[in-house]
Amino acid sequence: MYMIDETNKLLREISPEFNFNNPPIDPIQFAKDIAESLMNTSGVGLAANQVGLPHRCFVIRSNPILVMYNPIIVDYSKKEVYMDEGCLSFPNLIIKIKRPEHIRMRFTLPNGEVKTEKYTGMTSRIIQHEYDHLNGIIYTDRATRYHREMAQKKCLKLRKTIW
Repeated sequence: MYMIDETNKLLREISPEFNFNNPPIDPIQFAKDIAESLMNTSGVGLAANQVGLPHRCFVIRSNPILVMYNPIIVDYSKKEVYMDEGCLSFPNLIIKIKRPEHIRMRFTLPNGEVKTEKYTGMTSRIIQHEYDHLNGIIYTDRATRYHREMAQKKCLKLRKTIW
């Protein structure tokens, strides 16, 4: 699997629901493949569309690795917090993003089991970021103009240092 960059239109498309009754690919094998792709990066999450595949699925680096198909946020906290976020599709661009502190998510595991779980802290943040990818939303869309401009300046400065 290869990582697509920020110019790829697939990042702006809503990923279709994964059909477990007539799966386009083996969900268990794909879960293994996308988890392996994530583990070969420094990232903490990876959505299927980031590797060029239009499946409603993402993986997060946790213990154990968690792969979610057809996730839906069913509840979220009113309290929102700012945290720095990065994205594998936008190398070196770290932006302060405001998101709900915790969420309740319903999703399907690769074996077809449906679960509903509450997530807080960094795990909640990662899940919300990857969930946005499945809905064609990029984290820069959620940033204030100020935070986006500051992050872009830092990124340009870093690129000049590297080159």
